[in-house]
Parts: sequence; C-alpha cells; structure tokens
Amino acid sequence: MGHPDGCAPGAVTTHRLLPWLSPEGKPCYLVTDNAGGYLSRLADDLEAVQLATGTDVLGLARSVLDDPFSPYTEVRYAGLRLAECLADVLRVAESRGRAAARLVTDQPGRRHRRPHRAGDTHALIDARLG
Repeated sequence: MGHPDGCAPGAVTTHRLLPWLSPEGKPCYLVTDNAGGYLSRLADDLEAVQLATGTDVLGLARSVLDDPFSPYTEVRYAGLRLAECLADVLRVAESRGRAAARLVTDQPGRRHRRPHRAGDTHALIDARLG
C-alpha cells in the first residue's frame, strides 16, 4: 500500500520552482522525492531552452541596440524580448539557488546563510550605507 502523499515512507520531499507559470501567472512548484522524474527532466530541458533563448535574444538585441539608426519599433521589440528572457533567467536562477541551498543544508555540521531574495538587496545596501 502506498504512502498517503504518494512518496515512500522516510523519503525526503523537495519543492522545486518550475520554469513556467500557471495560467493565472503564479509560480508553479513540483513536490517530489524523485529528482530524476519525468516532470523534473522536462523542467531541466525547458530551463536549458530558456537559457539558450536568452543568449540568442541578447545577441540579436545587441545588434539592434548598437545601431544608432535602429527604428524605435525594433528597439522596443528588442527590449520586450529581453525583458521576457530576463524574467525566465531569473526564475531559473531562483530555482537553482533553492536547489543549491538544499544541498548546503543537507551537509551535516555545515552552517549556511539563507538564500538571497530579491527584496533583500535594498536591506543589504541600507545596512552597509547606514
């Protein structure tokens, strides 16, 4: 008979931020004890595609932005695509940062700082300047 939450007894479950949003625009998470499952592999593949797309868009946008005579519509389009790619890359970075923090906390006797969050930047700057 299976465990009520679908995981084996004693298994460590993790919450992975997935590289896509719900139809409502909210973050999606995968709760699993199997990092090599189908959805984990799908998320890994999509993250790789998002990072490669970001690299491609950055290269194309640079050529538009380097040309002082680029039409406004091309510059605006490049900016919009760059913003989309940045959002994807930040989501990948947050997901991988959470995974790295789990690895650090899983090491016995190892102290760690909590993962960085975007809102912490201002507090950190204020603390250093104050």
